[in-house]
Amino acid sequence: MTETTSLAERSLQSLIDMQDRPAVVIDRDYRIVAANRAYRRAYAITREDLIGRHCFEVSHHRESPCHLHGEDCPHQQVFGTGTAQRVVHTHFDGQGRPEYVGIQGHPVVLPDGATYLGESIQRLAPPESADCGAMPLIGRAPAWLQVIDQLTQAAQSHAAVLLTGESGVGKELAARFVHDHSARRGRAFVAVDCAALPENLFESELFGHEAGAFTGCAGRKPGLLENATGGTLFLDEIGEIPLAQQAKLLRVLETGTFRRVGGRETLHTDVRLVTATNRPLRAWIGEGRFRADLYYRIACIPVALPPLRERASDIPLLADALLMRINSANGTQARLTDGARAHLARYDFPGNVRELRNILQRAAALCHEQTIEAADLALEGPCETVAPERPAGRSSPEPAELQALAARCGGRRRAMAEALGVSERTLYRYLKRTVDGAR
Repeated sequence: MTETTSLAERSLQSLIDMQDRPAVVIDRDYRIVAANRAYRRAYAITREDLIGRHCFEVSHHRESPCHLHGEDCPHQQVFGTGTAQRVVHTHFDGQGRPEYVGIQGHPVVLPDGATYLGESIQRLAPPESADCGAMPLIGRAPAWLQVIDQLTQAAQSHAAVLLTGESGVGKELAARFVHDHSARRGRAFVAVDCAALPENLFESELFGHEAGAFTGCAGRKPGLLENATGGTLFLDEIGEIPLAQQAKLLRVLETGTFRRVGGRETLHTDVRLVTATNRPLRAWIGEGRFRADLYYRIACIPVALPPLRERASDIPLLADALLMRINSANGTQARLTDGARAHLARYDFPGNVRELRNILQRAAALCHEQTIEAADLALEGPCETVAPERPAGRSSPEPAELQALAARCGGRRRAMAEALGVSERTLYRYLKRTVDGAR
């Protein structure tokens, strides 16, 4: 090592030692030439074991640069254009656990003209926070990393968040992620499925009621707004709220006040609102099916979650994580064969991550010798979502049409409702009418 090189390395080391966050300096060959104490602590590695190694080997556990695996790489932009770049990556911590990090890459130019990549690293989601309830919130695909970045930024605000995306993409997990990374973490997180609330009980459930407010009401009951005070209220399937109730919800959001059903006392609410839908709310505004003023109130920060087919590279990661949870819950050791993995990779998952979980649960239960073969997955073709043609003027499908649609969609009510362009509540009425007519 020459004296000039040694002086350059000491200068670079002094530069990043002033950083509180983990920081490294990388040369054109992807080799780490300097790392501050915060970085060495985060990755549980000594300076002697770190300097000279490739950055992708240390942080990504890979044998080649991350841009060769579809990820944005600051190395490419800094050395290609001399400009800074911010990206979101999945790194592995000192225990080998994946975590989401934001990386600010910028050029570092020494007096002799030598250029390096300086990276400042911000932990967005530590490993333990990626595990949310029934499904893991993990992935490395660029589309998914962008969503994690948006959710992290949204969590720092108090503004309302609207999560959009197909059924099964993980909107409730995303809502929980926002809550857990906000200033309200540790307080209540109240999730409400608006599609499951009957219209005549919506107001009582949301606002609560006083004793004697209606027939059969024996006592006072706090509403969901009171239960979520100080925390986050997550309204899933918000597009299913009837218009009359939308106006009442809007008033609460605008004024921060409400009254229990049958009550006279004005109560104040302090909740962070996160909503979700798989409906085209903007189009529904023009059709008079959703209030424009409510939409703009709840969609301050819109975040669109990609379907699984748009981040297919994450399927192996998700499959492994889900199967690990399934094995842990069942006391089994089921594993996927290479053929089963390839079969999963070719499937487009109309039900997204929820469908992947269900497929693995079924396969783990029915496979032989705890080995999941491709045949054990029993993958179905994607459900046809084109609504059957119906004569003009008829408001509901005939029983034969419903039976044919159920066959195409494998009996999945959500898929059937989407094919008909109606809510699941409306589909339930169609099905009930068909059953009653057959009696």
